Amino acid sequence: MNRFDLPDNLPVPVDDGQCAHLHVGMEFPVDVLTSLPTTNHHTVNISSYPRTVIYFYPRTGKPNQKLPDGWDAIPGARGCTPESCAFRDHYKELQELGANVYGCSTQTTEYQQEVVDRLHLPFDLLSDAELKLMNHLKLPYFTLAELDNVPLIKRLTIIVKDNKIEHVFYPIFPSDKHAAEVLNWLKQNPIE
Repeated sequence: MNRFDLPDNLPVPVDDGQCAHLHVGMEFPVDVLTSLPTTNHHTVNISSYPRTVIYFYPRTGKPNQKLPDGWDAIPGARGCTPESCAFRDHYKELQELGANVYGCSTQTTEYQQEVVDRLHLPFDLLSDAELKLMNHLKLPYFTLAELDNVPLIKRLTIIVKDNKIEHVFYPIFPSDKHAAEVLNWLKQNPIE
């Protein structure tokens, strides 16, 4: 099995309430977001499109790199690469619906750059390695001793419009179908 395939027996994440405070209409910390390093080394600009889609994911692995022990047993952990590929594949459609896309994890920009290059992602990945956005928004996370207990953001997506949270997807499963879920939501909620 390669990183693009998801095992059939992955545990399904449940809504544990850790995103309940991220409500519609809540002011989004644009100043914190724009301070995050990006893989193209430009400042994040959420005013270039009417909406901004930010999908948060725990971490991506590299080819031929062993998954952390127990990774598949953590609900929602597996599937970061397939999720990014799905956003890549739907990117043009998302833009046509007025949405720009960013991926965000706590991995470093240097690590993320390899992913952008290897997967040919047409959008930036944001590095929250300093945990600024995670802490400001109180995003849910988990840690693994094998990964030096670095906080890994649980999979969620926030749609921002007019600097406010317009929608939150949490939990997300399966990850490879999530970009289509976001696309459908955008179609059902056209920009007025």
